[in-house]
Amino acid sequence: MEKQKLMIDCKEPFFTKDKNFYKTFFRLMLVVALQNLVAYSVNMLDNMMLGSYMQNALSGAATVNQIFFMVNQLALAIGNALIVMSSQYWGKRDTHTIKKLTGIAMTCSVAAAVIVVLVCAVWPEQLLRLFTTSPDIIAEGMTYLSILKWTFALFLISNLLISMLRSVETVQISFIISIVSLIVNGGINYTLIFGNFGFPEMGIQGAAIGTLTARILEFLIVIVYVLKIDKKVQIFHGGLLQETFSTVSRGLWKNFIKVSSPVIVSGMLWAVSVPMQTAILGHLSADAIAANSVSTTFFQYLKVIVVAISSASSVVIGKTIGQGDRNKVRSVGRTLSVIDISIGIVLAMILFVLRKPLLSTYNLTAEATVLADHLMIIMSAVMVGMSYQMPVSVGIIQGGGDTKFSMYLNLISTWGIVMPLSFMAAFVWKLPVEWVVVAVQSDQFFKCIPVFLRFRSYKWIRKLA
Repeated sequence: MEKQKLMIDCKEPFFTKDKNFYKTFFRLMLVVALQNLVAYSVNMLDNMMLGSYMQNALSGAATVNQIFFMVNQLALAIGNALIVMSSQYWGKRDTHTIKKLTGIAMTCSVAAAVIVVLVCAVWPEQLLRLFTTSPDIIAEGMTYLSILKWTFALFLISNLLISMLRSVETVQISFIISIVSLIVNGGINYTLIFGNFGFPEMGIQGAAIGTLTARILEFLIVIVYVLKIDKKVQIFHGGLLQETFSTVSRGLWKNFIKVSSPVIVSGMLWAVSVPMQTAILGHLSADAIAANSVSTTFFQYLKVIVVAISSASSVVIGKTIGQGDRNKVRSVGRTLSVIDISIGIVLAMILFVLRKPLLSTYNLTAEATVLADHLMIIMSAVMVGMSYQMPVSVGIIQGGGDTKFSMYLNLISTWGIVMPLSFMAAFVWKLPVEWVVVAVQSDQFFKCIPVFLRFRSYKWIRKLA
C-alpha cells in the first residue's frame, strides 16, 4: 500500500493540468473582484457626496461605517464558514446537505441580525462614543445610525444567501446586485442629500435612506433569485425549517459550529483591530492623516482583487477536496499559491508605477504629497506580502477545512505583535510616519513564513463532507 501511495505521489504534477480548474477559478475571481469593486465604489460615492455636503455629515457617516465594518466582517465570517463546508459537498454534488447547512447558517445570521439591531437601537450614542467625542459628529452619526441599523440586518441575511450561491459556483447574481445597489444608492443620495428634483434637502438622513433602499432591493433580488431561478440548491423548496431543526441535522449543527467558530473569532479579531489601527494613525499630524487616507484609498481598490482570489480559492479547494482526490488537492493548492504571488507582484507594480499620476489629482500640501508618495511605495511592498498570505491562509488553508490555523495566526500576529508594536512606534518611540505605517502593516510580511510552512505540510486538507 505504501509503495502504491509513493508511486501515485511521484506522478503528482507540481501544477494542476485540469483545464476546468483554471476556467472555474478565473471566472469566480473576476466576477467576485468586479462585485467587490462596485461595492467599494458605493461607499466611496457616499463619502464623496457627503463630503461635498458637510464635513460633520461625512464624519458622522464615517463613524457609523466603523460599526458597519464589524457587522460586515461578521457577515463575511458566517458566509465563509458556510462556503468552507458547502463547497466540499458541492464537490460531491450533495445539494441536499448544502440546503440543510444553509438553513443552519441562516439561523446564525438571523440571530446575529437581531442582536446587532437591538444593540444599535438601545445604545447608539455609547457605540458612537467609542470612535469620537465630538457632539456634532455624534449627533449626525445617530441620525445616520437610526436608519442604517436596519440595513445591517438585511446585509447579514443577503450576504449569507450570496455565500451559499457562491459555494455552488453561482456568482453572476452578486455582481448584478452590486450594480443595482450602486445606481439606486447614488441616485437617491443625489436626490435627497442635496434636495434635487424638488425633493427636500435631507443631508445625512437622505444618504441613509439611499443605503436602506439599496439594501432592500439587494435583499429582494437575492430572495427572488433563490426562490424562482436557482436550480442547484433550491433551499426554499420543501421543509427547510423542519430539516434544519430535525434530529437528523444535529450532527451537522455540531460540525458547522466547530468549523464556523474559529472563522467568526478570526474575523472579529481582525475587525476590531482595524479601527484601532486607524485610530493610532489618526493621532498623527494632519499631513500624515491626509497622506495615509490617499494611499489607503488606492490600496483598497487593488485589495478587492486579493479578496476575490481568497474567495475563489476557498470554493475551488473545497470542491476539489469534496471530489476525494488528495493528490489533485495538493496540485491545485500549489497552483493557486503561485498564482497568488504572481498577481501580487503585478498589483504592486501597478501601484508603484501609477502612484505619482494618481497623487497629482489631489490638492495636498507639499509635505503631505511627499509623505503619500513614500506610503504608496510601502503599500506596494505590502501588496506582495498580503497577496500571498491572505489567499493562502484564508482561501486555501481555511477553505481546506483547517479553520483554527487562521484564528491562532490572527490572534498572535495582530494582538500579540502588530498592535503593541504600532502603539510603541507611534506614541513611545515617536518614529516617523513611514515607520509607523510599516509597523501597522508588518503582519502582511511576517505572516508569510508560518503560512508557507503550514501550507507545505498539507495538514490543512480536512475532509468535512
